[in-house]
Amino acid sequence: MLSLGIKVFCFLLLIVTTSTHASMEVNFELNFDPFIHHSPGSKNGIEENIPTDLHRQKRRVAALGFSPVDYKVDIEIISTDSSLLESLKDYFKNLSFPVIINTSDAAMNISSLNITTVCSLISNNEAHCSCESGYGWPAAVCSAKSICPGTVPTQEEICDCITELPSQGPYCQLQPGGIATITLKLSVRLGVVFQDALKNSSSELYKTYEKDLENAFTASYRSLPGFVSARVTSFRAGSVTVDYEIKAAPATVSQIKSASRNIQHSLDASYMLIPDSLEITGQTNISVSPEDIFQGDTVIMNCKTWVDTGNVTWYHSGHEILNSIRHSIRTITIEEITKSVLEITSVTQHDTGPYTCVFMSSSADYTLSFKETQNITVAPINVVQSGDTEVVCDGTKVTLSCCVDGNIQYFTTNWRPNRATNILGTVSFTPNCAEYTLQANQSQCPNKSDPEITYTCDLSTGHGALRSKAIKVTYLRGANVEISSNTKAQVSQGHSFSLTCTSKVSNCNNVTWQIQSQIIDSGLYLCNLESPSNVRSVLTVKAATQAWNGTYTCTFFQKFLSSSASTTVEIVPLPLKQNIVRDPIQGFIQCNEPQILKCCIDGMENYVVMFTVRQMEFKGVRKTQGNQVCYTYNYTERCNPPSDVVAYCTFVNRIQDKVESLPMNLSIIPENKVTCSNSIGVGQQGARIIKPCPDSKDVNGTSSPVRGTIIYVCNNSNWEVARKSCISDRINTLLSSAESLVSGPQPAEQLATYLETLHNITIKEQQEINNSSANLGAVITILDLVSTIPTDADPHTMTNFLSTVDIIVNSSTIPAWKDLNNQQTEKSSLLLKSVERFSQSLQPANNIIPSITNTNLQLQGIIITENSMLDYNKNFTFPSSANLSGNVLIRRNETENLQPNSTIITVAFSTLKDILPKPNETGKVVNGLVMTTTTMNSTLSPDFQISLTFAKSNSSLEKPQCVFWNFSLSGNAGGWDDTGCHLKDEGDNIICTCSHLTSFSILMSPNLKLTHPGTPLDYITYIGLSISIASLMICILIESLVWKYVTKNRTSYMRHVCILNIAVSLLIADIWFIVTASLQDTKKLVNGNVCIAATFFIHLFYLSVFFWMLALGLMIFYRLVFILHDTSKTIQKAVAFSLGYGSPLIISVITIAVTQPHDAYRRENACWLNWEKSKALLAFVVPALIIVAVNSIIAVVILVRILRPAIGEKPSKQERSSLIQAIKNVATLTPLLGLTWGFGLATLSKDSSIVFHILFTLLNAFQGLFILVFGTLRDKKVLEALLNKYSFTRWSMQQTKSMSLGDSAPVFSMSSQVSGALNNLFGKTGKYKISSTETTGSFSEPTSNTYSLLH
Repeated sequence: MLSLGIKVFCFLLLIVTTSTHASMEVNFELNFDPFIHHSPGSKNGIEENIPTDLHRQKRRVAALGFSPVDYKVDIEIISTDSSLLESLKDYFKNLSFPVIINTSDAAMNISSLNITTVCSLISNNEAHCSCESGYGWPAAVCSAKSICPGTVPTQEEICDCITELPSQGPYCQLQPGGIATITLKLSVRLGVVFQDALKNSSSELYKTYEKDLENAFTASYRSLPGFVSARVTSFRAGSVTVDYEIKAAPATVSQIKSASRNIQHSLDASYMLIPDSLEITGQTNISVSPEDIFQGDTVIMNCKTWVDTGNVTWYHSGHEILNSIRHSIRTITIEEITKSVLEITSVTQHDTGPYTCVFMSSSADYTLSFKETQNITVAPINVVQSGDTEVVCDGTKVTLSCCVDGNIQYFTTNWRPNRATNILGTVSFTPNCAEYTLQANQSQCPNKSDPEITYTCDLSTGHGALRSKAIKVTYLRGANVEISSNTKAQVSQGHSFSLTCTSKVSNCNNVTWQIQSQIIDSGLYLCNLESPSNVRSVLTVKAATQAWNGTYTCTFFQKFLSSSASTTVEIVPLPLKQNIVRDPIQGFIQCNEPQILKCCIDGMENYVVMFTVRQMEFKGVRKTQGNQVCYTYNYTERCNPPSDVVAYCTFVNRIQDKVESLPMNLSIIPENKVTCSNSIGVGQQGARIIKPCPDSKDVNGTSSPVRGTIIYVCNNSNWEVARKSCISDRINTLLSSAESLVSGPQPAEQLATYLETLHNITIKEQQEINNSSANLGAVITILDLVSTIPTDADPHTMTNFLSTVDIIVNSSTIPAWKDLNNQQTEKSSLLLKSVERFSQSLQPANNIIPSITNTNLQLQGIIITENSMLDYNKNFTFPSSANLSGNVLIRRNETENLQPNSTIITVAFSTLKDILPKPNETGKVVNGLVMTTTTMNSTLSPDFQISLTFAKSNSSLEKPQCVFWNFSLSGNAGGWDDTGCHLKDEGDNIICTCSHLTSFSILMSPNLKLTHPGTPLDYITYIGLSISIASLMICILIESLVWKYVTKNRTSYMRHVCILNIAVSLLIADIWFIVTASLQDTKKLVNGNVCIAATFFIHLFYLSVFFWMLALGLMIFYRLVFILHDTSKTIQKAVAFSLGYGSPLIISVITIAVTQPHDAYRRENACWLNWEKSKALLAFVVPALIIVAVNSIIAVVILVRILRPAIGEKPSKQERSSLIQAIKNVATLTPLLGLTWGFGLATLSKDSSIVFHILFTLLNAFQGLFILVFGTLRDKKVLEALLNKYSFTRWSMQQTKSMSLGDSAPVFSMSSQVSGALNNLFGKTGKYKISSTETTGSFSEPTSNTYSLLH
């Protein structure tokens, strides 16, 4: 008997069936017993057959409150209506589960109804039983029954169709993975407080929540068709939000709603489930159009769900979207499907992100939210077009392109010109680019007056986004270029010519000239646009050389299009005037005697050479001499009338161009006056002949001409070389290369290499330059030539140029400079001009001007940039030169007015003050650095000012004057000028403010406070010197008269020898001084050998005074200390004369040899030893002070020995008297000399008192008088000898008694007009004072005095 539940189910099934087929006649056969299955616990998934008699027991167990029992019932429905199957499927699909059935003794929930097996009759005796999707026949059934034809068994022999229904089941079984399942993602909120333990899946709280919630979800959603599982995935804060997943077959919204409604009944109330918090994900679908979204597109998002609701909300990144200008939302419901459309126009990258649509379905006790999220990405459209370009109308293809970051296939491309054209392009594509290829011929080319067409590429997505890029195309026609010359195709060497290149083009962006495929420096030609359709370029060659021989090509560039024309120019050899070697240059000619006239050139070219003498022409004879060709003619002067002869030679080349040599000047000499006659020429005594320098020969014996001249002087029938001004081979080669470089087609390109060679050879030839003004002048000419070539401010190039200058301005070249200035005064000015021009033409490189530092010059500079806000402030210091420093300052307000990218460069020289010619004002000297400042590419403002600070080289000079070097003075030889400059004297520094730029320095005069004629010191000097000279002459006379009487013993003899030589030495020195001083005072002696000789002899004989004093002291020391040792008079005299004259001579010679080559021996404008440059004065001061100190020590030692003689050492009475008198001389004169030089040192101070100058002048001016008194007249024996000889006994005794012991010294002074502080050592009057004495006299008792120089 069927149970009550089964009966109720059957009743329900009947109602369902009849409700779906009310109009049909249905025949059911139900068979339940074999197919009732029980699944205890509902979780193990194991199904068992349950006997029928146990059903009631199970119902009773349920009635007692135990857990409900799950049953799985297979129901077989037999019907003849074929449409019943589809009706059942539709009904079951829309049925809400669970279906609750209540009876009097039990309640039953039907959780799901699924059709598993469908059998249909194929024929009278065959039926096919097939399984629905997700089901299959077990393997045992498949093997026992026949499989339907055409059926392929699945894995493990499972099949889905057999030919008969099994009699006792089972029906088709659910297969693993057989039914298509979906995963529903849901969330629900609990009204409890969130705890951190719910974040940890291992915590007990998490596990408890997970178990309870999964049980409730399983119980609720089991009714879903194909239910598989329910799983909690996470807990989130916000109360407690539970995320979970339900895996089941596709279910309707009604089924999901029905199942979800039971959660609150299955879950313990303590969890406080919030009914309206249920959200479902997965039942909503969002589609986006277009798939690839770009900026500017219109985006449409369709969101639909199977919920009949119009309550839809859209969100973007969590923010609600409302209707606006760019956003539009519309919602429609069709057949229980709700669809919401969000449309966004002109999207931007800010629209990128997640979009969520949320459908809300609410009832009285719960609310369901159906939502779905879709991310969109808005990609930018970055279009990169090819640059503006040119198309040559000669069939050349040019491709334009527009490229994007992604695939170009996303875009529709369109190319359009800005105006009508018959040039059609070809469109092509690469993965990222759209290309448009243009090709035009001459007939298609646009008019040259309007050659530009702009092509625009439009890229669109078809969804609203559009990007456009324009490319300008210039169509170029080939230009017709013509080249012409201002002369014939043959040009003589040294002549100028020009080539003109013209073309009918509308622009001239660039033009180049080439010769033999080598680019000609752009500075030699220009490109001018004469009219809108005519361009003209002129190449000018000022002096043609063989480097200009060849084919010239003129090329015009219009953008990248080049158009050229060529012509050939032949450079025909013709010697340059300065390269024709004449012989003789200047000489003499005898009447009716043949004179060979010769002109030579380098090279083997043939010329017609005519010699012109007295307007008559004579053809020269060609003769080869090594690597030279010489043309000669024997000319005979008829002397009718007799007058000087001027001859020259004329070279004519094969195109009849001519060049004349410089003249050959011949003076007529009578035959009876000829003193010298040989191959050099004829001349009388003292005559001068100028001849060319002899050729030089290389290792192979090949001769080559040497520039320069030799001056011969006739002396005693022989021609002697008076001056040789020949340039060395290396420098001669450098000079020729410089001339070729400057005149060649590529001077700028070859300059760096040439300057490096110049620097290296100048180093090697430094000795030749020091000794030869000709070599020095040649290097200056080279520097002047290369300075005309603009060059980049490259450190290597600048260093090579300036280092070469540094070598030739070194102090070792001063003698050569003096000789050169005497011959060619403009050369030093030319050097300064060359440095200025070089620094002014430097082109900025790497935005800096490198600083260059050498021994004798320094360079610093800056580049003016836009909005320059800095002062130009540069300091220069030369450590090797005492007190030589300077500063250049140009204020910011001045630099702001200069053009951008212009330069300001300063070069400071430490030695140029000694090289440039002295100023015209007598006595003025340059007393500081010479600093030249230049600027490039800028015009100075009318109120421009530059401030220069000069440290005084010699602080004793006065009357400073700010000056600049004016190159236009003295017939363009240059000179100092003070126009536009003002000074401010700040003690040791002079500040000059000038209104222009060039080379600046300061001039100063000697300190004349004490040297004006007529001052007391002048009178003291000249009166004292006169008395001193007279006294010395008297002293020498007396010594000669009494010599036999006072030289009886060896000691007395040596003492008077010393006194006599001291007097002679001082007399000679005083005479030299008074002669040179008088010449200086009359301004007649400024330079020359006389002053050098005077300095040498004054130095020599003043040293002799001191060394004879030393000889006297040593003689006394020897006689008293070594009494028992006797030395012959000859040996003593030899030692004394060696010491008295030999030592001073050695010191004097060494001093002049060391300092004179550097022009540092004597002072400027004074004949005395130099102090400022070389400290040569120490060669006098040091020996003198040492001798004073040594004699003082000797005097003390000797006096001690005399007062306390040892046994046996007592000399004879006469010997003792001579020794005592000698000691008195030493002890008296030595301290006096020390005192004199002590006052001399006191005058060194710039602010020293006039008292020291007066005392120093007095002591030095009367030295001769002191020697007469203390060295001769105070000697008793000398007086006695005089009285005995001339019977003046009474006068002699009175004179002896009236004498009193004292100390004295002769005085010497010499003027010096520019000497500075060291002049004070000899008096600021310019009189230098040197003292030396020896005295002779009677001595009655021992006394001793010792003085130090520094006391």
